[in-house]
Amino acid sequence: MNLLKSIKDMGAMMNAAPDLIESANRLAENAKVQQAQAMAPAAVVEPSAEALAPIAGVDLAVYARVSKGIAAYGYDAAKLPVVASAYGVSAANWAIAQTGWAARIQNDAAVGAKFNQLYAGA
Repeated sequence: MNLLKSIKDMGAMMNAAPDLIESANRLAENAKVQQAQAMAPAAVVEPSAEALAPIAGVDLAVYARVSKGIAAYGYDAAKLPVVASAYGVSAANWAIAQTGWAARIQNDAAVGAKFNQLYAGA
């Protein structure tokens, strides 16, 4: 009796195999699509003109250059006003710009992405 049941179960399994294979193939294809989407670069959203408005006369490009410029001083943040002065920015304006740009970069992903782009190219 067990032999007949085993043969019957094997027959049912053989009949179901094509559907199971097709289902597995669909799952594999979906996984490939999801992986490709995850690896695709995210769409770049440009910051608004308002978000890029200079702060204390310092635009984002200058902010990025000054931020990167402290590398010459071993990344000593105390040297930021020195580097800023090379771009014609006073220490007082730099202090205002530094606080303002840091807040914008943190609060607006598009500004943060633009900063990263400028910093990498500065």
